[in-house]
Amino acid sequence: MGGLVANAAPPAGIGTAMTDPEVPARDASAFAAAAPPANPDPGTAAPRRRRRWPLIALAAVVVVAGLAAGLVVWAPWTVPPVLRPAGLVAGPATTNSISFRWSRPATGPLPDKYLIVSYGAVTGSVPGTATSYRQAGLTPGSTYKYSVVAVRGGKRSPPSAAVATSTLTPPISQARLQGSWNVRVKYLHPASRSRNGTGTWFFSPVCTTGACDVTVSTAGGRFSFTMKLARAGASYQGQAVVNFYTCGPPGSTIPDPTTLKIRVRVRHAAGQGQAWLATSLAGTMVGTYHYVSTATFYCAASSYTTSLAGTPAS
Repeated sequence: MGGLVANAAPPAGIGTAMTDPEVPARDASAFAAAAPPANPDPGTAAPRRRRRWPLIALAAVVVVAGLAAGLVVWAPWTVPPVLRPAGLVAGPATTNSISFRWSRPATGPLPDKYLIVSYGAVTGSVPGTATSYRQAGLTPGSTYKYSVVAVRGGKRSPPSAAVATSTLTPPISQARLQGSWNVRVKYLHPASRSRNGTGTWFFSPVCTTGACDVTVSTAGGRFSFTMKLARAGASYQGQAVVNFYTCGPPGSTIPDPTTLKIRVRVRHAAGQGQAWLATSLAGTMVGTYHYVSTATFYCAASSYTTSLAGTPAS
């Protein structure tokens, strides 16, 4: 009996911490509510937290896309390139001027200006709104090459492909006959090698520009003369009375005037500066002696013919 009493359960409230009669029951329930459940229900709180992530990700994508678009449109460091001019073609030309044109930039802003380049040197410029260029003061019958460089904000584009264009070549009839010439005189009838030779002839046009009548003069001692030559296209002709020879014996000579007729034609011409100048001529010179006489002697009429060939003196 005594042993059974010794092994009996102790009275309630002695030696246990399971129940404290001084702690209200509601405090214990508050502690239990504050602790997270050991096995949360997957169908309640957790699904609500997962639904917020897609909305946040979508908003982030929209913001990033907007920033990227803004950078493309408004980024101050994005400068359009200065495009190389293209489409150069030759335009109308005259004997002293040429023209050509090109295309506007396919995209981007217009340049501030265009530089006109010929054989490595800048020969002119036009505003960026222009698409053509004309240059005057050129040499007739000559070819020129040009390229165009666009400039914007101090930066230059690569030069365009070159365009070749030529001034018009005038006809020979418009060549200006002027300046000092070396003229070869060859006697044809009667033939006389001893009298052949080359002299200096000077042609003076009566106009300031272009082709017109000229005055020809020589300075060859007793064979000097001055004559006006009338122009008809590329041909010039005139005559004058000269006194190359005398008639009679020494000490009693008399003048023997000669009618000199000259006819020349310009054969070739070339551009020099802005002028179209003759560069070779050919023709004839005929001298006719008059009949002269005195009481004791006379000189019969006669004539001679020579060929003429000339080039400008260097």
